[in-house]
Amino acid sequence: MEEEVDKLELMFQKADSDLDYIQYRLEYEIKTNHPDSAGEKNPVTLLQELSAIKTRYQTLHARFKPIADEQKETKNRICATFNKTMTMIQELQKQTDLELSPMTEEEKTAIQQLKSHLSDL
Repeated sequence: MEEEVDKLELMFQKADSDLDYIQYRLEYEIKTNHPDSAGEKNPVTLLQELSAIKTRYQTLHARFKPIADEQKETKNRICATFNKTMTMIQELQKQTDLELSPMTEEEKTAIQQLKSHLSDL
């Protein structure tokens, strides 16, 4: 999940950069090729709408960032708790000289799925 969050953040940054470039290109095209467009929507209005979209986009990114940070922190806490629990179980097994029967295939599969899921978070 952390990898996905990083990808989303990079996508936001790229989109922001792309919007800046598009706005620059539109301004340039309007000034050089269409100084007097009759009967069409005002290019300045289009640029203002583009700026409004960019502002909304930046707001969304700002709202997304704390959520991504909290997800990373939650993942770290879950992993730490899981590792601590596993260590405690192993210590209890050593202290009680308890020999467990070998794990069933179902138990092995469940552990692999849990580890895989935690690594995806």
